[in-house]
Amino acid sequence: MSLSIAAGAPGDFDFIMGTWRVRHRRLKSRLAGCTEWIEFTGQSSTTKVLGGYGNVEDNILNLPDGTVRACALRSFEESNGTWAIWWLDRRVPHELGLPVVGAFHGTTGTFFAQDSLNGRPIKVRFIWKTNPRQNPTWEQAFSPDDGKSWETNWTMEFVRD
Repeated sequence: MSLSIAAGAPGDFDFIMGTWRVRHRRLKSRLAGCTEWIEFTGQSSTTKVLGGYGNVEDNILNLPDGTVRACALRSFEESNGTWAIWWLDRRVPHELGLPVVGAFHGTTGTFFAQDSLNGRPIKVRFIWKTNPRQNPTWEQAFSPDDGKSWETNWTMEFVRD
């Protein structure tokens, strides 16, 4: 069954709808001066929910130490034009991470959250790039100094399946 999409629903994440193969690169250690990257593959499938005012991205991560299932939940706040993105990981199934919140400007979406890493406060940044006529990309970065400096620690490139 397919539910209808509301007229006027945002199209910001339309570029990522469907099924993808994913190339992941992730730093072995975060905010520790590490320069060693781990590369692995995955799959992703994104569908609209909430009449188009949200979407769910189902993921398979083929990590070196085993396969993990996780999903991203996204919801649009019409009054201020922002998206919230939550991460739900099968390894901790009763815990939704803090949402990153932000918006798209042109072909780039930037999203932020205050969080912690090993008991230390950090700022989190996601950057989505739609890359028209190319592969979409996502990156995650952490800042230990409230955004003065950033360490990119995870990147993803989506290749149409």
